[in-house]
Amino acid sequence: MWRYVSGRQLDGFRQYKYSAVDTNPLSVYIMQPIWNEIIKIVPLWIAPNLLTFSGFVMILVNYFLISFYDWDYTASGTSPGLVPTWVWLFSAFTTFCAYALDSIDGKHARRTQSSTPLGELFDHGLDSWATSIFVLSFFSVCSRDNGKTGVSVYTMYIYLSIVLFNFMCSHWEKYNTGVLFLPWGYDISQVVLIAAYLLTGAVGVEVWQKPFLFGYYITDALVILLIGFSLFLSFPQTLYNIHRAHLKKTLKNDSLYEGLLPLVSPLLLFILLTVWVVLSPGNILARQPRLFLWMVGVAFSNVICKVIICQMSSTRPELFHWFLFPLALVVYAAISGLLGWTEEVVLAVFTALVTAAHVHYGVCVGRQLSEHLNIYIFSLKKRVQE
Repeated sequence: MWRYVSGRQLDGFRQYKYSAVDTNPLSVYIMQPIWNEIIKIVPLWIAPNLLTFSGFVMILVNYFLISFYDWDYTASGTSPGLVPTWVWLFSAFTTFCAYALDSIDGKHARRTQSSTPLGELFDHGLDSWATSIFVLSFFSVCSRDNGKTGVSVYTMYIYLSIVLFNFMCSHWEKYNTGVLFLPWGYDISQVVLIAAYLLTGAVGVEVWQKPFLFGYYITDALVILLIGFSLFLSFPQTLYNIHRAHLKKTLKNDSLYEGLLPLVSPLLLFILLTVWVVLSPGNILARQPRLFLWMVGVAFSNVICKVIICQMSSTRPELFHWFLFPLALVVYAAISGLLGWTEEVVLAVFTALVTAAHVHYGVCVGRQLSEHLNIYIFSLKKRVQE
């Protein structure tokens, strides 16, 4: 087993205490009462991580099902759409189930007195990957630009980047303050996703192909809301919470360098990927949007997982994530023309390797913490120490 987590980090996990604040009215007054009722039907012998993982598997199943019918994001660009109605209804069902399971896993852990740092890392680690998968699945609803309706692949890339940026800000904020201020966007986005799938299943994809208000389409409104929410609510709130911690002298990192360190690798990742998108001779994003955007989501997840580990163990993150170096080589080979017609093949191989490396990382980290904390990942039984 490859040991990705250092001894110092393992010791840091022993001292970790979870702290979170939820101020979203939708969550506090509407969704939480629902989760409190649902949690009552969960058997006490089920491990919380099993709930978390089940929700993630449902997200994956939904994504691959949609991908089967709509690999290149064009199936919803026709009237009627090429994706069966039952798929959209299934998407609404799986999204709600995943949302519910992700919301009750922590409650169930406290209910069974099995809350551990491993459980939080397992939850947030899978969330970092699920965030992109939710977005990539939704793109099939609105379809890619066909000259009349739809969203361009470049808008998809920007949309995904903004969502991932918001997720990163939440954990960068926690890295500096020690408190996870649960983002308002999560509950809102889940409700919107479920409503969008139900609407599409009920009236068809045509609803996304007609002007909604003042000549704007529903997709235009969603993009505007996302950008507005990020620029004028989410990010400013993050800065405010960090500034408030600074005034109270409760910041975990005193220096500006230490505070900004977790942002370096995500920023360089975004720059490299954007360079590839803009300068690709073969217009790689337009030719393989699903493959490229999947790779973006996996790469981001691995980068942010390392930040989460450092935040939970009170250790310093590395300046440059290892993934940046092979990515830089691939990007250089692509934009310089060295890859030529093999650019799509290289993207496919690179995406497969990155995905395999990320899965391997997750499995090994989970096993390391499981052994260190003397617990099982998917069972409430204690490990027998050798």
